[in-house]
Amino acid sequence: MKISHIEHIGIAVKSIEESIPYYENILGLKCYAVEEVKDQKVKTAFFLVGQTKIELLESTDPEGPIGKFIEKRGEGIHHLAFAVDDVNKALGETATKGVRLIDEKSRKGAEGLNIGFLHPKFTQGVLTEFCSK
Repeated sequence: MKISHIEHIGIAVKSIEESIPYYENILGLKCYAVEEVKDQKVKTAFFLVGQTKIELLESTDPEGPIGKFIEKRGEGIHHLAFAVDDVNKALGETATKGVRLIDEKSRKGAEGLNIGFLHPKFTQGVLTEFCSK
């Protein structure tokens, strides 16, 4: 497995609509896409910073993963995503090294990427995501 770069940093927010002005008006970034990923019960907004993206995540269902995260921990950094050539290969290689997976195989995420998550209990508390096109 070769990680090419940080693909994005996922940030859980209560409201994308209320959060976008901070990133645009204060930080000077431009929101280039807003998308709902229904099967993940989330609405996303993206900002590009160099080669890395900031992904805002708003829950569309309080019982969804982001809704539960915000209820338990509040708003803030949710996950760190790394770009890899092949998510399934990266997941398999990581599993052989004893890391527990959330996803045994890749699934579709925002922006049409293939994604897969590692369990944070095996990654020093950081929810880690692999992404590939």
